Order: sequence, then structure tokens, then C-alpha cells
Amino acid sequence: MEPVTAETFHEIPARVSEWKRFSRVFFQRKLVIFGLFILAILIIVAIFAPLLTPYNPTMGNISQSMQAPNVKHLLGTDLQGRDVLTRLIYGSRIALAVGFGSVLLAGIIGIFLGMVAGYAGGLTSNIIMRIMDALMGFPMILLAIVVSTVLGGGLLNVIIALSVATMPGYARVMHGLTLSIKENDYILAEKSLGAKSFRSMIAHILPNAFPSMLVLLTLQLGSMILGEAGLSFLGVGINPPTPAWGSMVSDGQRYLLQEPWLSIAPGVAIMLVVFAFNLVGDGLRDALDPRLRGII
Repeated sequence: MEPVTAETFHEIPARVSEWKRFSRVFFQRKLVIFGLFILAILIIVAIFAPLLTPYNPTMGNISQSMQAPNVKHLLGTDLQGRDVLTRLIYGSRIALAVGFGSVLLAGIIGIFLGMVAGYAGGLTSNIIMRIMDALMGFPMILLAIVVSTVLGGGLLNVIIALSVATMPGYARVMHGLTLSIKENDYILAEKSLGAKSFRSMIAHILPNAFPSMLVLLTLQLGSMILGEAGLSFLGVGINPPTPAWGSMVSDGQRYLLQEPWLSIAPGVAIMLVVFAFNLVGDGLRDALDPRLRGII
């Protein structure tokens, strides 16, 4: 047996905290920084919207209808004489509200149902997961259109519609993670000691599954904004005259050849925001799961 010397201790590498490990992997990717930059601009614009433009987003002036981009109206005006840039700025509030609202609602319900089904097993699992399978049998956007049509337009109803359409995905992923995690020795040991199921789920199952679910939640933010834009484009989303990027694209498509900025401006905004959320989601995936760390 070799004697323990001072050099032995110097050879032991210093322990790196999980936050430092995460930040080093996450922030070293330039595309992730670009995505965070776009999202930071979006949030700032949404918060300070009244300070960024002097115009009303819902009331226009017919005498200024369909003006081309100029000094007063940088993106021109629409058919009702409303400033397009102003509606674009206020539409960011709707996009963020729908994105975060629907992801949180669908995530909370879906994660809870998936965790209960995976941990309980048996009849409980069969009932919950067969309902989720039935919902997953419909395309997401089609199911959202049906629910939104039944409930009617409006911000809250759009959030509910998108939540119902995406909830089965969260439940399915959480169900699989729970089935894997609950077979670990420390879970089985806790069961043998008489620990309650609810404590095991909250104290052990949820924390171990959270990193993977966080990545999924982040990636779904862009999809929810895109889904809201699709519903508004079809006329079953946000009710006019509330500014929404999807309805702005729909209103401008009739004048696409004469006044292309009416549709191009909100279309580019949707594209950039969805792209930014996907970049950040990919960065979180690489940073939280060492097996998936790659170069993006």
C-alpha cells in the first residue's frame, strides 16, 4: 500500500459546482447567446410597450389608411390606419402571455398526471394513459382549433385550447421518466420503510425528472407561440382588435403584393421568437444532460 503524501492530495481535482458546469456549457454556445439576446429584446419590448410608441394599438385613423413605411410610421399603417409597428410591439405581450401561460398550464397538469400514472401503475395508469393516447390521436393544431372553436376566442380560451392539445405530450414523457426513476434502489428502500407515495413523488421522482421536463417545456414555448399565431390566422384565436401576430399576417395577406410589410413584419417576428426559444431549449438540453452535450 502506497503511503499517503501531500502530493496525493494535490492530485485530487477540485469539485466543480453544478451551476458552474451548467453555465460553462450553456453560455459557451454563441447561438444560445443569440437566442437569449432575442428573447431579452422581446421581454423588454413587451414590458415597456407604452413607452416605445405613442400610438394606440387598437384605434386607427382611416385618413391614414394603408400608408407605406415612413418617418412617422416605420412599418406603415394597416387598412384601419393603425400603426403596424405599434401593433407588432403590443402583439409581443400576447405572444409571451400565450406561450408561458399554455406551457405552464399544460406542463403542470401533464407532469402531474404522468407522474401519478407511472408511479401508481395498474388501473390508474391504464385510465390516465389511455385518455392521453386518445388525445394524442389528434394532430395538435387540429385539437387546438376544435377546443378553441368550442370555447370561443380570447386570450384565456386560446391558452386552454393549446394546453389541452399539448398536455398529452408532457404526460407521456413524464410517465416514461417515472417508470425509470422509481426502480432505483433508494426509491425501493424508501417504499420498504413505509414512506408515502406522495412524498416519494415530490421528493425524488419530480426533482430527478425536472431537467428533462424543463428542456421540453422550453422547446414547447416556441411551438405555443406558433400555435397561437396559427389559431389567430384562422380567426379562432385572439379576438380583434387586440393585436396578435397571427391575425396581423392574416389581415395583410390580401395585400401581399401591394403592401407586403403588413404580413412580412409579423411573420419575421414569429420566426425570430420561435427560433430563439428553440436555440435556448437546445442549449438547456446540452447543459443539463451530459450525454447530450455536443456542439451547436
